Amino acid sequence: MGKLECNIDGNLVDTKYSQPMPWMGLYAAVASLAFLISMTADVIQGIRYRKFWFPCKFSSLNATSLTLLAVAIKLSVDLNTSMPSRQDQLAKLSNTVFICTVMSNSMPSLGTMQNKEMFTNILALGILVITVIVNICIQLATGVIYVFWKEHAFILFNMLVLLLLLSFSALTVPNTKQYLELKYNKKHLLALKEGLNQTGKPVVDKLREDLMKYWMMAHTGSPQFVVGRSVTCTASGAFCLLSLATLAQAMLRSQLMPWSFKFCSGESDYKWSTTLVLATQTIAVVVGTIGPACRWFMAINFSYPNRGNQTGRKGFKVENYWIQSLVEMKESPLTFIRVRNKQCRKLVHDAKDLFLNLCIGAQIGLVLMSKWIRLISTLFVSWILYCCHCYQGLKKKFIFKSDADIESVSGSQPCIKLDLSRFVLDLEGEDALVEMMKKYNWGPTDYWFRKAEKRGPKYLITLLKNSTDGFKGVVEFDSNQVPSLETEEPPNCWALPVVTLTCIAAALPNINPTLVEELLCSVNEGLTYIRLLENNLDTREELLNIRRVAEGLWVRVELYRKWLDVDLHKLSLQGKTQQETLQKLSDNAKNKLLEFHKNHTPQCLKHGPSKWPIKILAANSMYRITQTLLLKRQGENAQMGNKLFETVAVMISDILGACLTNMQRFISVKCLNSAIEEREDSVRHAVDILGKAQKILKLQENVSFPDLDPCQMASIEEWRLFYMQMPLPSESETASSSSSDLHLIIDSN
Repeated sequence: MGKLECNIDGNLVDTKYSQPMPWMGLYAAVASLAFLISMTADVIQGIRYRKFWFPCKFSSLNATSLTLLAVAIKLSVDLNTSMPSRQDQLAKLSNTVFICTVMSNSMPSLGTMQNKEMFTNILALGILVITVIVNICIQLATGVIYVFWKEHAFILFNMLVLLLLLSFSALTVPNTKQYLELKYNKKHLLALKEGLNQTGKPVVDKLREDLMKYWMMAHTGSPQFVVGRSVTCTASGAFCLLSLATLAQAMLRSQLMPWSFKFCSGESDYKWSTTLVLATQTIAVVVGTIGPACRWFMAINFSYPNRGNQTGRKGFKVENYWIQSLVEMKESPLTFIRVRNKQCRKLVHDAKDLFLNLCIGAQIGLVLMSKWIRLISTLFVSWILYCCHCYQGLKKKFIFKSDADIESVSGSQPCIKLDLSRFVLDLEGEDALVEMMKKYNWGPTDYWFRKAEKRGPKYLITLLKNSTDGFKGVVEFDSNQVPSLETEEPPNCWALPVVTLTCIAAALPNINPTLVEELLCSVNEGLTYIRLLENNLDTREELLNIRRVAEGLWVRVELYRKWLDVDLHKLSLQGKTQQETLQKLSDNAKNKLLEFHKNHTPQCLKHGPSKWPIKILAANSMYRITQTLLLKRQGENAQMGNKLFETVAVMISDILGACLTNMQRFISVKCLNSAIEEREDSVRHAVDILGKAQKILKLQENVSFPDLDPCQMASIEEWRLFYMQMPLPSESETASSSSSDLHLIIDSN
């Protein structure tokens, strides 16, 4: 209970009520700063990934952003706190401009929402905006806002228009998604048909061409990009720019023309926090306008080549997809209303039809208004576009060094220019988009490919050159002759034997530390691809725990050189012979397995070996592999016994190489098995992987694989089963494949 403070007259003392106000202003500034950070992140990501229409990933419209927005506009909805000074009145104005900026900036995020989520977010935003408009009007009437009333009136109009643009644009998203999905399926079949006809082409070139096609389909069909290039989003960008210009002129006039304003003296209850809110929100408005302004300019650039046709009837046609949802709602009966009286039902349906007719009219009006804004904007900036086109023409004319010459100097392959216009997913009225995409949008895939090519796995490539033909190490690392300590063996994944063999290699004595370090680097690069392949191509539940074992083991090996509680570096220094080291690792693993089965009843083991604890699964893998290597050494002569490190490295190379034969299928799956909202990022990721792994794919072009179907190729158990049914190569053949020419050393100088 707080202390009750009354004066001598018995009235409540209210002098302390204003003390926390600066901290409330600071709270609003922090919320504005969160928006500033999210919008800055979107701008940086858009520039980084060359998405100059700036999709909304961090500053999307959702429950979190709406809550932060309600906090950030605290000053706008404060009805009775005196705001006398210049920065106080400007802070009120910056609040309303800030709302317009957030609405316009987050408009493309409508494409990522499901129908229910979109309805909830738009409804919540509408309630918030209407509340702000009413509160600002009250403040204008009561005199809390006594300057910049024209600016406030204009911003309130912008805010209301932006809310309508957002709401009615949301109605088109479900139908456009369905239409684009159907169109994508048709284009996908066309791409597959063309891919089947490309026989005799190198795998990397074929995949690269396919990815260009899939990128064009994914990018032009991205729901965010569809919303971002729409005429309503173009109009929202124009209104956002006007809001920024309104705030800028108010700030400049109040600073440079102080005689035209009469501000009151005194200080508001928010004190110093008002200036902080004003500064934060002004910066946020500037940064947040970058995305809408670029979308506005890009849409104008799309329509610029055909701007002469925009004044015709075709240019101002309202396409069917704008009103399709409303027409369908009008034609559908109200099944949720249970009214027995016929006249009442008739009245309800008439009211519904009247309301939807008004909505259809409003939608048509908004679309036509947006097209007029685009036309006026095009005419306004046409001279800028004309100068840009002239500059590009002069650049082509006077720069004599061709792209081919530059590429020959850099040593990279020339990009493959394809006619991708047939893979553009466009809507009705977007004819200009096809030509623009045909002209420009093959570039991003080539850019990402070249960028990824520079970050290829150099250590892994060196290791994979030592793989045997057919990757026989997949079966040789675990022999059937090893006596099993279990009634049932856990299944194998690709990563666990690689990690276990690497632990053994790191523990072997009398090995050059540089060789060990480079092997660890190679395995670290290889495990990155193994994780991708396992998580996307073989998603069996019984392998999830096995993969967690491999990941947990590898972290300790990479960072601490430890296998469970065994210090591998210390073991390599203490060991006198390689056989002794193998025996120590085998005994350690065997003891853990025996102790586990001694302390656990059969009821505890009923879930199967794949559910065993991490330490036991790791110990079982170590025991079987060390026993296999010990058996192998017993059958070899002394000369071969000194090359255990090379033998282990070749086994690791074979397992990695066999797993990476699934890379081509992974890239195809990455492009196809994704939702429409995620497809663009999936294709971009596939291009990145192809750029990094192209040398791996080229190494595998002349390697023989087992005759397995694609699903079997993704499982190491299927590989082992295939080879176990075949006669293994003789010891002399194995020895020749594991020759001493193990090129792991990279010049340390």
